[in-house]
Amino acid sequence: MNIFLSKAILDFFIACGIVLGGAMLGGIGAVVSLQPPTQTMLEVADRIKIWALAAAVGGTIDPMRVIESNMLGGNLSPAIKQILYLVFAFLGAHMGSELVKWVCGRGR
Repeated sequence: MNIFLSKAILDFFIACGIVLGGAMLGGIGAVVSLQPPTQTMLEVADRIKIWALAAAVGGTIDPMRVIESNMLGGNLSPAIKQILYLVFAFLGAHMGSELVKWVCGRGR
């Protein structure tokens, strides 16, 4: 499997795992603090999506710098790869959020 595809798959699953793990642990924290776990899990899943995206691609500034420097330099290939990494990470975070909604009964 080529390097691009393996990194894109890793970004997808890292972002998905961050959302799922954060929502599940948030639900456990809600139970411990006697709050409704379902509502807490849904809120955490929505709030953590952007951070999952940033964590999956390795930070918020570096991928943007790669896109900027390569687009202005005329070399589109690395910029397109970075954009696709962001798309894969977004899809993973969104899938994690949708799975939390489905488990909590709000995905119908």
